[in-house]
Amino acid sequence: MDRRFRFRRAANYLNLATPLGLLISVIGRATRQSGPNGLILAVGYRYRFPIAGAFTVGNVVLTKWDRLDERLLRHEGRHATQWAWCVGLPMLPLYLLAMLVSVALCGHQASYNLFERLADLDDGGYPRAPLRWRRPRHGG
Repeated sequence: MDRRFRFRRAANYLNLATPLGLLISVIGRATRQSGPNGLILAVGYRYRFPIAGAFTVGNVVLTKWDRLDERLLRHEGRHATQWAWCVGLPMLPLYLLAMLVSVALCGHQASYNLFERLADLDDGGYPRAPLRWRRPRHGG
């Protein structure tokens, strides 16, 4: 495994993000397996929250599906790196704030969310919603 992924894995254990992700996977009754680049895939996650098809906490990628395609895995891997750079748990309020800003700007939780943009909206399967003030007006 590449040195940067080993660093990310160690950082996310030390900042307690990966242990939190593992706890969430146990609560969600997901099956854990090794993934690429030091990620842990928790497949078969049972809860509907959060709404996304996959989400990452530390180096743990949780999903209701049995497997993830390569693009979505790259996207979630970028989120794992974000957890390391945000020193773990501060990522939660920062991500929620970015989500609220995105909803205020365009009505979609990801389109203008800084974390989703840095993880690549297209790889995550998110739309590029127009800003509220740039939308065409309908009617009179």
